[in-house]
Amino acid sequence: MKASNRSIRNRLVFAAVFAAMIAVSNFFQIPLPGGVPIVLKNMFVVLSGTILGNCYGGIAALILIAAGLIGIPVFVIPGGIGVFNTPLGGYILGYFIASLCAGLVCGLPKTSEKKISPIPLIRLCIASFLGFALILCCGSLYIMFLKSMTLKAAFLAGTAPFILGDLIKLALSIPLALALRPIAARHINNEG
Repeated sequence: MKASNRSIRNRLVFAAVFAAMIAVSNFFQIPLPGGVPIVLKNMFVVLSGTILGNCYGGIAALILIAAGLIGIPVFVIPGGIGVFNTPLGGYILGYFIASLCAGLVCGLPKTSEKKISPIPLIRLCIASFLGFALILCCGSLYIMFLKSMTLKAAFLAGTAPFILGDLIKLALSIPLALALRPIAARHINNEG
């Protein structure tokens, strides 16, 4: 098997593994009155993008969404297409957008990233922040349209309760991604 084919296969396997990790993170949640709990899931969604890079985090999110839409219990509520009739639907769409954008900002990991340098670190911080922000924005905008709320009311319901938790998860995700990107690069990047 050619090295590039092996790299692509490994990237897809890693995307599937990240989809499974995102699904398992469902079990760690703090219920909130609005119906959307605080979960670790969005941290793993962002990590899938920042660790795998390019579009492979987005593929992990698509695998997760597809599994949920066919009824596999990977969402915090029962799955199926009906999940998009709930406030959670916007966050689920945000998972794909966030992981894809975070991965595109970070790019494929390289084994040379063992040495922390300013440009990759800044890119990783921007990608992580962008990922968390996109999930919250998608969730709030979806709530706004679903429940015919004002933007301010949707922000208060769909973003404000999660800001502190997401800042903590953001602070945890950056060093995790820094540590794991060079490891992932050994398996998914065909560097000469």
